[in-house]
Amino acid sequence: MTLETSSAEYDLIIVGAGVLGSAAARAFGIQGRRVLLLERDMSEPDRIVGELLQPGGVNALKKLGLEDCIEGIDGIPCYGYGVFRNGELVEIPYPLDTETGEKSLGKSFHHGRFISKLREAAKNTPNVFVEEATVGSLLKDEDSDQVIGVTAQAKGSQEKKYFAPLTLIADGLFSKFRKEFTTKLPDVRSHFVGFVMKDLQLPLPNHGHVVLAQPSPILMYQIATHDTRILVDVPGQLPSASTGELKNYLSDVVAAQLPESIRPKFLEALETERLRSMPNGFLPPSINQSNGMILLGDAMNMRHPLTGGGMTVALNDIVLLQELLSHENVPSFTETDIILRQMRTFHWKRKRYCTAINVLAMALYRLFAANDGN
Repeated sequence: MTLETSSAEYDLIIVGAGVLGSAAARAFGIQGRRVLLLERDMSEPDRIVGELLQPGGVNALKKLGLEDCIEGIDGIPCYGYGVFRNGELVEIPYPLDTETGEKSLGKSFHHGRFISKLREAAKNTPNVFVEEATVGSLLKDEDSDQVIGVTAQAKGSQEKKYFAPLTLIADGLFSKFRKEFTTKLPDVRSHFVGFVMKDLQLPLPNHGHVVLAQPSPILMYQIATHDTRILVDVPGQLPSASTGELKNYLSDVVAAQLPESIRPKFLEALETERLRSMPNGFLPPSINQSNGMILLGDAMNMRHPLTGGGMTVALNDIVLLQELLSHENVPSFTETDIILRQMRTFHWKRKRYCTAINVLAMALYRLFAANDGN
């Protein structure tokens, strides 16, 4: 069957309108590039991760002109962490902002509300065209194997071909196209099991909370006026939710290790809320060597979400990428050799911010999940 070809011309196709894809669409649209942003489902997502943006991510949002996206979503300011160990609470405030000298500010929120604001910002950017469609495959030049576009299908429509000299893949943790770019696979060490506790007063308001439990840590942070997220790290094989094994694990093993002030709300929510899980994986970054294609976000690089660094890395990646692929550096996205050179630079320059986050996340997880009691 011959596929219909889109008549529109684009400089950049972005696959996935999550944190990175939406921010990238706005950044390159502002530069004057014609951007097509393709997203399988434009309804507000409902996820249990991506709900705490660290100060480095807030600062990156400001650099991208997207700071309004964390306003008007009933978000909660965050000024640091409280860590429980053997019943004792230690406060770890964020350091002062080196530029302003003021308290560093993070923000926690319902992930979906933040994404909806980012998507709205992308839609309202000149030169950005947003379509709800499922991307089926990458189109490649028969002679050079260069990626030249994608096939995508909107609901109730025929599959179409879309062409652009550059395609940015940002389809997340469960990336469909990662295998086109790298042979590396995420190393899943554990799962987060999460749900919302209603009207809980945390010991340190406006702080994330970590409980150093056995066999691995528990995270809590307020994400809205009445909602507090809890994420329980479950190492190894995830107990079955359908048989009740997972619920029993949470009530028998986890509840007793929570502070007494939190335990009643935890047990109450355990009876009323749906238990949801997400794999926690590690994926080291790769240098982009694919002509016509860039892989970014969780599709390219992951770390344990214990430190909440994923969105911060993603937003800083776009700050750096918009600079390296600016009109001054890359007049046209057809200049593949220049883009590959800039992506090699990108790989090394991003280490300034991502290496510390990646190493810290994995090191802290290994430390907090140690089973020797020391």
